[in-house]
Amino acid sequence: MVKLYDNGVYLLNGTDIVEDNQEVTSVLKSKLGDNIPKKEEAKKNTMAYRILEAHNTSGNMEKLQIKFDKLTSHDITFVGIIQTARASGLEKFPVPYVLTNCHNSLCAVGGTINEDDHMFGLSCAKKYGGVYVPPHQAVIHQFAREMLAGGGKMILGSDSHTRYGALGTMAMGEGGPELVKQLLSKTYDINMPEVIAIYLEGSPIPGVGPQDVALAIIGAVFANGYVNNKVMEFVGPGVKNLSADFRIGIDVMTTETTCLSSIWLTDDTIKEFYEIHGRSEDYAQLNPGAVSYYAGMVRVDLSQIRPMIAMPFHPSNTYTIEELNKNLMDILDDVEKKALVSLDGAVNFTLKDKVRNGKLYVDQGIIAGCAGGGFENICDAADILKGASIGADEFTLSIYPASTPIYMELAKNGKLADLIETGAIVKTAFCGPCFGAGDTPANNAFSIRHSTRNFPNREGSKLQSGQIASVALMDARSIAATAVNKGYLTAATDIDANYTKPKYFFDKTIYANRVFDSKGIADPSVKIKFGPNIKDWPPMVALTDHLILKVVSEIHDPVTTTDELIPSGETSSYRSNPIGLAEFTLSRKDPAYVGLAKEVQRAEKAREAGEDPTKELEALKSVMETIKTVCKEADFENTGIGSTIFAVKPGDGSAREQAASCQKVLGGWANIANSYATKRYRSNLINWGMLPFLIKEGELPFKNGDYLFVPDIRKAVEEKLTEIKAYVIGEEAKEFTLKMGELTDDERTIILKGCLINYYRG
Repeated sequence: MVKLYDNGVYLLNGTDIVEDNQEVTSVLKSKLGDNIPKKEEAKKNTMAYRILEAHNTSGNMEKLQIKFDKLTSHDITFVGIIQTARASGLEKFPVPYVLTNCHNSLCAVGGTINEDDHMFGLSCAKKYGGVYVPPHQAVIHQFAREMLAGGGKMILGSDSHTRYGALGTMAMGEGGPELVKQLLSKTYDINMPEVIAIYLEGSPIPGVGPQDVALAIIGAVFANGYVNNKVMEFVGPGVKNLSADFRIGIDVMTTETTCLSSIWLTDDTIKEFYEIHGRSEDYAQLNPGAVSYYAGMVRVDLSQIRPMIAMPFHPSNTYTIEELNKNLMDILDDVEKKALVSLDGAVNFTLKDKVRNGKLYVDQGIIAGCAGGGFENICDAADILKGASIGADEFTLSIYPASTPIYMELAKNGKLADLIETGAIVKTAFCGPCFGAGDTPANNAFSIRHSTRNFPNREGSKLQSGQIASVALMDARSIAATAVNKGYLTAATDIDANYTKPKYFFDKTIYANRVFDSKGIADPSVKIKFGPNIKDWPPMVALTDHLILKVVSEIHDPVTTTDELIPSGETSSYRSNPIGLAEFTLSRKDPAYVGLAKEVQRAEKAREAGEDPTKELEALKSVMETIKTVCKEADFENTGIGSTIFAVKPGDGSAREQAASCQKVLGGWANIANSYATKRYRSNLINWGMLPFLIKEGELPFKNGDYLFVPDIRKAVEEKLTEIKAYVIGEEAKEFTLKMGELTDDERTIILKGCLINYYRG
């Protein structure tokens, strides 16, 4: 079904695979004769390399400085981004910047706070020359597919699922500060990423959808980090057997592999997509070169993929639905054991009480957002459900088309009526179900969703209140099949459906009538509309010569998601208020964190004011006495005081910068980890002036509550040291080593100055 290659591979003419092993030279010679390119030259023949080269401004393809063609953000992130850019000297959006309102669309959530942010966005689009998409019109990524993507282009978004590779656009999801850099005409700086071929062959069988293929790939590559921070390049003869919607549905889920970006070969199917959307000029044919070299390959036989399910609490916890139904109690037992780790034993979690007469009962089905809300997914689901009833019991089914044009076409072709007749509820474009702000299940309920993530709390659980529900990811077709059986888990391949495959007709009239498009023309006379909850970032000081860090949280989960660092859902009502939002930091993972961090911060504020910090934190007296035994010159004038957390592998999931900025707002000055789950989380730390320390796995010389001393940290950053001496401070100072990892010169300067805002202020 899915095979991972142990070595790099050469791809010849887009079809022939030659593994880079001991026989590679003789095999290549037999196929190419004496015209064998050097490996370094063959690397340049990938589609990813060519696109990156076209957007690189450094002149050095090992050290990229990328300028993107377009930017996009939604209403959880754009206020903070624009506020940061304004504080850094923003005068005009230098490239098209689209502000969508698909995450906090429900203006009743948080009172008028959400609509205040929407009006802030509209006024900024007018003032700085952007595009504003009102609530309920489109989810961020569907609007980008319909109106922004272009062959060979690059788009940067402040949402982690910024993926338009199926349309020939290399897109990346990053934290807000990276968009700020682009708004200030700076660059996105990375080392040249490795490129992994995703080789597709065969054709999916009826009933198998894009989520099934995506989950099969995620299950194969996540745990081993096979594509971590790399570019996934989709090639092979199987691509032509997939519709545009099918490709898009796989592509958007590549984020869950922790890859950097994705790109696909393009063909007449994608050309037709652009024609349908009235943008034929944006199509470009992309193919790998005659001889292309990849750092690895994931080989996928589409014909062998079967309906999949990702059980709680991660998209990589995958099984075929057939396997789950066959080994139900054993797999549910395994899910419970994994949940003990994910939930820290905060609540009793089981799905075994969902087993009725030997079958797994589901309380809720959701087909939504950038992954599930596509036209083809919903039409296939409607065909499966036609003439059926979802029943009058606990099971509910909600469907969210990804854009108003899709909704309009479903109304015109009759699929909307077919769905409503079954008892399903069809709603407007909204990302809420994906992050816990819409269709929150009942306590102990089990939800199956064609959406992007099933992390703990993503559906709205509040562990601190004893409320727990869980999500499994599935394809729209199997969700519809389950609905036909009134909530009993069913694979779509077990349902005899007539898939009508209606043609899609795109009508952009609603966008012409409702979307504000400045056409890139800024109007400086426009006054920005500020609601009472929109606050400026608090001032942040530069890095001091030395640093005292108190460990205020210790997390030993294998992976810590950004949702655990700063919860999504209703907490995002405070997203435009840095101090207000910070109150929720780690609230569902470590409720003691905020109070402990504030205690340390009060001491630092006293220090910054020239007062005695030991009056706020008495323990600092003995801490400084011990520090003097290893660093006589240290004192409270040259030694900053901050908090830090330890997590094994933090940062999986969302691109939301708040996962880092909230720690900074509470006085955080560092993270310590064995590794960082994603580049974007590490970048967020750096852009907020936090030190991304590393420590060797299995070696933890400190514990929660300990004080750490890092002497000469400013000098270490300036001198580009990768190993930094530090001490655990008790009755005596015990030395250990922190590592930093690679930093660009700009990243070092940002850390030295205290944050990105300070960096641009000079």
